Amino acid sequence: MYEGVGVRPRMYVKIPQERLGAVIGEEGSVKMEISRRLGVSIAIDTENSVAVIEPESGSTPPINVIKAAEIVKAIAYGFAPDKAMSLLNEDYVLLVVDLKEFTGDKENHLRRVKGRIIGEGGRARRTLEELTGTYIVVGEYHVAIIGEYERAMATKEAIEMLAQGRMHSTVYKHLNTLMRDVKRREKLKFWGRRFE
Repeated sequence: MYEGVGVRPRMYVKIPQERLGAVIGEEGSVKMEISRRLGVSIAIDTENSVAVIEPESGSTPPINVIKAAEIVKAIAYGFAPDKAMSLLNEDYVLLVVDLKEFTGDKENHLRRVKGRIIGEGGRARRTLEELTGTYIVVGEYHVAIIGEYERAMATKEAIEMLAQGRMHSTVYKHLNTLMRDVKRREKLKFWGRRFE
């Protein structure tokens, strides 16, 4: 949620109770690191499990408040703080797939879909991360992805295919095709920058 258009934009991020410690960090280290890197102030309301994020000064760009909120959200979804910090890279995004869209309220169906995404011993999730260069966390009712935009979108598509019941081999084949295109575009962008 975003509040205020004036000098001090403010964002609120709901945090599951069990993730509060990860957002705060040992002796406040994670919260302080986000504040230091982005010039924001983060107040944690432990009673309501909410982070309140606002600029530390008038010179803090509003985009930094949004970036800080994304990092806090990523940690709340289950990412380790160091992985969430990769969102400082302007090309990186946080995407979330709501598994209930595919399973409804059926607990055993949800468990089966999560099992397909994680795979035996975490193998399917690891394969998706390796193929796309993204980070993936499977939560209670969601799958969260951090990565460069096109790569994260490809991962999201693959996860949705698995949630729909497609075979792993079909999904990996499709993902390889998508990633070939992504890598080709990345190379063209790289070479285009070199000759600017």
